[in-house]
Formats: sequence, C-alpha cells, structure tokens
Amino acid sequence: MSSMPTLNFEGEALSSPPTNGRFDAREKRLINCHQVDVNQLMPLKYKWAWEHYLNGCANHWMPTEVPMNKDIETWKSNKLTEDERRVILRNLGFFATAESLVGNNLVLAIFRHVTNAECRQYLLRQAFEEAVHTHTFLYVVESLGLDEREVFNMYHEVPAIADKDRLEMELTKEILEPGFSTDSFEGAQAFLKNLIGYFLIMEGIFFYSGFVMVLSFHRRNLMTGIGEQFQYILRDETIHLNFGIDLINGIRAENPELWTPEFQQEMINRVREAVELEIAYAADCLPRGILGLNAALFRDYVQFIADRRLERIGLPTQYGSSNPFPWMSETLDLSKEKNFFETRVTEYQSASSLNWD
Repeated sequence: MSSMPTLNFEGEALSSPPTNGRFDAREKRLINCHQVDVNQLMPLKYKWAWEHYLNGCANHWMPTEVPMNKDIETWKSNKLTEDERRVILRNLGFFATAESLVGNNLVLAIFRHVTNAECRQYLLRQAFEEAVHTHTFLYVVESLGLDEREVFNMYHEVPAIADKDRLEMELTKEILEPGFSTDSFEGAQAFLKNLIGYFLIMEGIFFYSGFVMVLSFHRRNLMTGIGEQFQYILRDETIHLNFGIDLINGIRAENPELWTPEFQQEMINRVREAVELEIAYAADCLPRGILGLNAALFRDYVQFIADRRLERIGLPTQYGSSNPFPWMSETLDLSKEKNFFETRVTEYQSASSLNWD
C-alpha cells in the first residue's frame, strides 16, 4: 500500500526527496523543505546565515577570561548606593533566566523546525553562546558573593521580570505541544510568531534596557568587569538579532501567504505589549534614577528601538520617539568599538583561583 504524499498549506502534493543522485541547492527552503536533505550544507543557498555563523565564531569569548577584582572591591566598598546595587541585581536576575529561555527555545523548538542546514549551523553556534551568557551570570554571582537564590529566583519573585518571561514562555509552549508542525498554515504562522517573539522582542527589545543600565556603570569606570562581559554579550546579541531578522524576512519571502494583514496587526500589538512590559521593568529597576538615568528616558528609548525593530521586518513604526542614549548607537556600531578582546586572560582558571597581574 503506497504512503500518502506530503501536502503543503494549500493541499498541493510536494514531491518526495530523491532516493539517489544529488540534491539541488535551489530547492532548499527555510521551513517545510521536503525535497532537500536537511543536513545538506553545501552548496550554500542562504549565504547570510553562513556569514552570521562566521561572525559568531570570530567573537568567541568566555566569562572567566575577564578580571573581576575591581568589581569585587567596588561591591564590597561603599562606592555604590543602594539604588545602584538594585540596578545591578535586577539585571543579573533578568538576564540569568532570560538567556536560558532563549537557549531552550533554540534547542527544543526552533532548531527542530528550521529545515535548512546553514541556518541550523548558526543556531548551533547561537545555542552555545546562550550557554556562555548563562555561565557569565553564574560567574558574576560567584565572584561578587551574591545570594544565588535571590538572583536566580527573580524570574518568578519580581513581577516586572516575571511578566516579561511569561510573554516569551507562552510562545515556546505553543510550538512544543505534541504534534505541532509547520506544515499547516496555522503552524507556520505560530512558528513565525515565535521567531518574532524571541529574536525581535526578547533579544531585540527586552535585553536593551539592561545593556544601557549596565554599560552606564562601565562608562563611569564602575563595575568594569561586568561591563566588559555585557559588551561581549551585546556583541553576540547584535548578531543574534540580525540573524533572526534575516530568518524572519526569509520565511516571509518564501511563504508570503503567512503575512496576512491580521497577522501583521497581531505582531504590532505584541510588540506594543512588550514595550509596556519593558517600560515597567525600567521603572522597577530605577525607582529614583541613577547615573543620569531615569524611567522616563527609558520610555523614549524602548519606543525608539521598538520602531527600529518593526521597520526591519516591514511593519510600520508606532512611536516616533528619539534616542535619549546616543552613545548606545556607537556602542552598537561594533566597527567603532575598541578591541573587546585586548584584555583577555590567556590561561583558563576557575574564578576562585584567578591571579591577575
């Protein structure tokens, strides 16, 4: 008895992959590719994915290469106010679990449904980087002697953090349900919604307030070890965001029927919801303001970056706010940054046994 053919969204039969002979790279697709072996890396079709992979490899780093002596000295002194300590702790608490959420989504959800080998190659690299970022927060917490339970439980004890994580976990839950597939129209849209939620919102909006806050310390020569590690993370996240946008736009181009007016409006609404959650998070971190930062400035900043993200996936801007932190634009222009790796330690040791010149 012959097996039923695989169908696309519109019920049309897709040809089966050849049982012999060579695969044709022109038949590669980002999702729902039933004609080309998902492990077929060469020849490349999506050269942008391979470029992101190479850029990620060029940025390799480990947190234990960064000295923490000055941070430990500062943390144990009276140089920081309670409000400044709150900012550091809140951002460690958010990032510590947010990076794990991103990594879980990559490994358990996205990798499974992306049917292109060069994109999967980048996703493997990104998954490792998410592990490095989670390692970073453990390294910082251990170095400063912080209460591990306090930091790593903020995701359900601090409402402003819990609300952001809850939005992202909803997206992962949807595509981890038994039997989920991108073969249907509804499934493919749900997958695209997940990509927008994690790449555009989590990594493109939710992370950036924290980057501003922590790098503001670094710019004033405070908590420079944490600041240097956040610079490395920002460098990684910039590539994550660019890859995610290319993937989203590539799926849109190959599956234009998914990009309905209703779906576009749903994504705009989701971004607007995320913006309000991020503004609330900034207000929670900065109840009185520090280092020239306050919650009102972050309202403008979050709206500004949300507009930039919407533009890059072809959706209309919503706010028209200006950037109150122009120095962040230069930080994001990585070609203008200092050599992040000029202070790297050449020998790997545990945090407890580090000796610095």
